[in-house]
Amino acid sequence: MKMSILCAALTAALLAATPALQAQNRPAASAAQATSAGTEVMAASSRIIQTLQTRKAEFRSNRPALRQYIDGELNRSFDRTYAARLVLGVHSRGASDAQIQLFADAMADNLMGRYGDALLEIEGRPRFRLKGESPLPGNRGVKVSTELLRNGAEATPVDYLMRQVGGQWKIFDVMIEGISYVQTFKNQFDAPLRQKGIEQVARELRSGTLQAGSNGR
Repeated sequence: MKMSILCAALTAALLAATPALQAQNRPAASAAQATSAGTEVMAASSRIIQTLQTRKAEFRSNRPALRQYIDGELNRSFDRTYAARLVLGVHSRGASDAQIQLFADAMADNLMGRYGDALLEIEGRPRFRLKGESPLPGNRGVKVSTELLRNGAEATPVDYLMRQVGGQWKIFDVMIEGISYVQTFKNQFDAPLRQKGIEQVARELRSGTLQAGSNGR
Protein backbone atom coordinates (compact mmCIF):
# COMPACT_ATOMS: atom_id res chain seq x y z
CA MET A 1 0.00 0.00 0.00
CA LYS A 2 2.82 2.41 0.81
CA MET A 3 4.25 1.96 -2.67
CA SER A 4 0.95 2.95 -4.30
CA ILE A 5 0.82 5.97 -1.98
CA LEU A 6 4.40 6.76 -3.01
CA CYS A 7 3.33 6.83 -6.65
CA ALA A 8 0.32 8.96 -5.76
CA ALA A 9 2.56 11.34 -3.82
CA LEU A 10 5.06 11.58 -6.66
CA THR A 11 2.34 12.13 -9.23
CA ALA A 12 0.27 14.53 -7.17
CA ALA A 13 3.16 16.96 -6.80
CA LEU A 14 4.52 16.65 -10.31
CA LEU A 15 3.58 20.19 -11.23
CA ALA A 16 5.39 21.68 -8.26
CA ALA A 17 8.05 23.12 -10.57
CA THR A 18 5.93 25.72 -12.31
CA PRO A 19 6.99 29.25 -13.36
CA ALA A 20 5.38 30.61 -10.17
CA LEU A 21 8.08 28.76 -8.23
CA GLN A 22 11.02 30.36 -9.97
CA ALA A 23 13.40 31.84 -7.41
CA GLN A 24 14.99 34.63 -9.43
CA ASN A 25 18.18 32.53 -9.68
CA ARG A 26 19.03 33.06 -6.02
CA PRO A 27 21.12 30.25 -4.50
CA ALA A 28 19.15 30.07 -1.25
CA ALA A 29 15.37 29.99 -0.72
CA SER A 30 13.98 32.87 1.34
CA ALA A 31 11.04 32.40 3.70
CA ALA A 32 8.71 33.89 1.09
CA GLN A 33 10.02 31.57 -1.59
CA ALA A 34 9.65 28.55 0.70
CA THR A 35 6.04 29.54 1.37
CA SER A 36 5.48 29.83 -2.36
CA ALA A 37 6.90 26.34 -2.81
CA GLY A 38 4.45 24.88 -0.30
CA THR A 39 1.50 26.78 -1.69
CA GLU A 40 2.28 25.69 -5.22
CA VAL A 41 2.76 22.06 -4.18
CA MET A 42 -0.74 22.12 -2.72
CA ALA A 43 -2.24 23.76 -5.79
CA ALA A 44 -0.45 21.30 -8.06
CA SER A 45 -1.54 18.34 -5.94
CA SER A 46 -5.16 19.39 -6.21
CA ARG A 47 -4.93 19.81 -9.97
CA ILE A 48 -3.27 16.43 -10.52
CA ILE A 49 -5.66 14.52 -8.28
CA GLN A 50 -8.60 16.23 -9.93
CA THR A 51 -7.27 15.17 -13.34
CA LEU A 52 -6.88 11.56 -12.18
CA GLN A 53 -10.44 11.60 -10.82
CA THR A 54 -12.13 13.23 -13.80
CA ARG A 55 -10.23 11.16 -16.38
CA LYS A 56 -10.43 7.90 -14.43
CA ALA A 57 -12.70 6.16 -16.95
CA GLU A 58 -10.51 7.26 -19.84
CA PHE A 59 -7.31 6.17 -18.13
CA ARG A 60 -8.79 2.81 -17.13
CA SER A 61 -9.68 2.02 -20.73
CA ASN A 62 -6.49 3.54 -22.13
CA ARG A 63 -3.50 2.63 -19.99
CA PRO A 64 -0.98 4.10 -22.48
CA ALA A 65 -2.71 7.48 -22.03
CA LEU A 66 -2.29 7.21 -18.26
CA ARG A 67 1.37 6.28 -18.66
CA GLN A 68 1.96 9.13 -21.09
CA TYR A 69 0.35 11.58 -18.67
CA ILE A 70 2.43 10.39 -15.73
CA ASP A 71 5.68 10.23 -17.69
CA GLY A 72 5.19 13.69 -19.12
CA GLU A 73 4.73 15.26 -15.73
CA LEU A 74 7.54 13.25 -14.13
CA ASN A 75 9.95 14.43 -16.80
CA ARG A 76 8.89 17.98 -16.16
CA SER A 77 9.12 18.26 -12.41
CA PHE A 78 10.84 15.28 -10.77
CA ASP A 79 14.63 15.47 -10.63
CA ARG A 80 15.04 11.78 -11.38
CA THR A 81 18.71 12.06 -12.32
CA TYR A 82 19.73 13.68 -9.03
CA ALA A 83 17.52 11.21 -7.15
CA ALA A 84 19.22 8.35 -9.00
CA ARG A 85 22.65 9.63 -7.97
CA LEU A 86 21.48 9.60 -4.34
CA VAL A 87 20.10 6.07 -4.73
CA LEU A 88 23.31 4.86 -6.36
CA GLY A 89 25.46 6.45 -3.65
CA VAL A 90 28.99 5.04 -3.81
CA HIS A 91 28.08 3.11 -6.96
CA SER A 92 27.86 6.39 -8.88
CA ARG A 93 31.57 7.04 -8.41
CA GLY A 94 33.25 6.80 -11.76
CA ALA A 95 29.94 6.22 -13.55
CA SER A 96 29.25 8.22 -16.69
CA ASP A 97 26.32 10.61 -17.02
CA ALA A 98 24.81 8.19 -19.53
CA GLN A 99 24.96 5.33 -17.02
CA ILE A 100 23.34 7.48 -14.32
CA GLN A 101 20.56 8.48 -16.71
CA LEU A 102 20.08 4.88 -17.82
CA PHE A 103 19.55 3.80 -14.22
CA ALA A 104 17.31 6.80 -13.43
CA ASP A 105 15.00 6.12 -16.37
CA ALA A 106 14.86 2.37 -15.75
CA MET A 107 14.01 2.81 -12.07
CA ALA A 108 11.29 5.40 -12.71
CA ASP A 109 9.76 3.39 -15.55
CA ASN A 110 9.78 0.18 -13.51
CA LEU A 111 8.14 1.87 -10.54
CA MET A 112 5.43 3.61 -12.52
CA GLY A 113 4.85 0.55 -14.69
CA ARG A 114 4.11 -1.52 -11.58
CA TYR A 115 2.19 1.00 -9.52
CA GLY A 116 0.84 3.57 -11.97
CA ASP A 117 -2.49 1.78 -12.28
CA ALA A 118 -2.89 1.91 -8.50
CA LEU A 119 -3.33 5.67 -8.80
CA LEU A 120 -6.77 5.04 -10.25
CA GLU A 121 -7.81 2.76 -7.39
CA ILE A 122 -7.14 5.04 -4.42
CA GLU A 123 -10.53 5.70 -2.87
CA GLY A 124 -11.87 8.33 -0.52
CA ARG A 125 -11.42 11.51 -2.56
CA PRO A 126 -7.72 11.98 -1.74
CA ARG A 127 -6.40 15.45 -1.05
CA PHE A 128 -3.31 16.99 0.49
CA ARG A 129 -3.02 19.33 3.47
CA LEU A 130 0.01 21.57 3.94
CA LYS A 131 1.56 21.21 7.40
CA GLY A 132 4.69 23.33 7.10
CA GLU A 133 8.06 23.91 5.49
CA SER A 134 11.64 23.94 6.63
CA PRO A 135 15.04 24.50 5.01
CA LEU A 136 17.22 21.46 4.39
CA PRO A 137 20.70 21.38 5.95
CA GLY A 138 23.55 22.77 3.90
CA ASN A 139 21.34 25.01 1.75
CA ARG A 140 20.19 21.91 -0.15
CA GLY A 141 16.62 23.14 -0.62
CA VAL A 142 13.40 22.84 1.37
CA LYS A 143 11.20 20.16 2.87
CA VAL A 144 7.49 20.65 2.27
CA SER A 145 5.52 18.66 4.84
CA THR A 146 2.01 17.56 3.93
CA GLU A 147 -0.62 14.99 4.81
CA LEU A 148 -2.48 12.81 2.32
CA LEU A 149 -6.13 12.76 3.41
CA ARG A 150 -8.65 10.14 2.33
CA ASN A 151 -12.19 9.64 3.57
CA GLY A 152 -12.38 6.76 6.02
CA ALA A 153 -8.62 6.49 6.46
CA GLU A 154 -6.03 7.99 8.75
CA ALA A 155 -3.96 10.86 7.42
CA THR A 156 -0.68 9.77 5.83
CA PRO A 157 2.34 12.07 6.34
CA VAL A 158 4.04 12.90 3.04
CA ASP A 159 7.13 15.10 2.86
CA TYR A 160 8.62 16.45 -0.37
CA LEU A 161 12.32 17.30 -0.53
CA MET A 162 12.93 19.92 -3.20
CA ARG A 163 15.90 21.77 -4.60
CA GLN A 164 16.40 24.49 -7.17
CA VAL A 165 17.57 23.51 -10.63
CA GLY A 166 18.04 26.44 -13.00
CA GLY A 167 15.91 28.64 -10.75
CA GLN A 168 13.10 26.10 -10.64
CA TRP A 169 11.95 23.87 -7.78
CA LYS A 170 12.42 20.15 -8.44
CA ILE A 171 11.40 17.19 -6.27
CA PHE A 172 14.23 14.77 -5.55
CA ASP A 173 12.86 12.68 -2.68
CA VAL A 174 9.49 11.80 -1.17
CA MET A 175 9.07 10.54 2.38
CA ILE A 176 5.98 8.52 3.30
CA GLU A 177 5.46 8.24 7.06
CA GLY A 178 9.13 9.14 7.47
CA ILE A 179 10.33 6.48 5.03
CA SER A 180 12.46 7.94 2.23
CA TYR A 181 12.01 6.96 -1.42
CA VAL A 182 15.74 7.46 -1.94
CA GLN A 183 16.86 5.50 1.11
CA THR A 184 14.43 2.65 0.40
CA PHE A 185 15.84 2.08 -3.08
CA LYS A 186 19.41 2.74 -2.00
CA ASN A 187 19.10 -0.16 0.44
CA GLN A 188 17.35 -2.39 -2.10
CA PHE A 189 19.80 -1.90 -4.94
CA ASP A 190 23.07 -1.89 -3.01
CA ALA A 191 23.71 -5.64 -3.30
CA PRO A 192 22.62 -6.00 -6.96
CA LEU A 193 24.76 -3.00 -7.93
CA ARG A 194 27.81 -4.43 -6.16
CA GLN A 195 27.32 -7.78 -7.88
CA LYS A 196 26.27 -6.69 -11.38
CA GLY A 197 26.96 -3.02 -11.97
CA ILE A 198 24.72 -0.16 -13.07
CA GLU A 199 24.02 -1.22 -16.64
CA GLN A 200 23.01 -4.79 -15.79
CA VAL A 201 20.73 -3.64 -12.97
CA ALA A 202 19.15 -1.12 -15.33
CA ARG A 203 18.54 -3.87 -17.90
CA GLU A 204 16.91 -6.07 -15.28
CA LEU A 205 14.68 -3.19 -14.18
CA ARG A 206 13.67 -2.67 -17.80
CA SER A 207 12.88 -6.35 -18.31
CA GLY A 208 11.04 -6.65 -15.01
CA THR A 209 13.29 -9.40 -13.64
CA LEU A 210 14.24 -6.92 -10.91
CA GLN A 211 11.41 -4.90 -9.38
CA ALA A 212 11.71 -1.52 -7.69
CA GLY A 213 10.03 -1.50 -4.32
CA SER A 214 10.32 -5.21 -3.57
CA ASN A 215 12.74 -7.14 -1.45
CA GLY A 216 13.92 -9.20 -4.37
CA ARG A 217 12.97 -10.44 -7.77
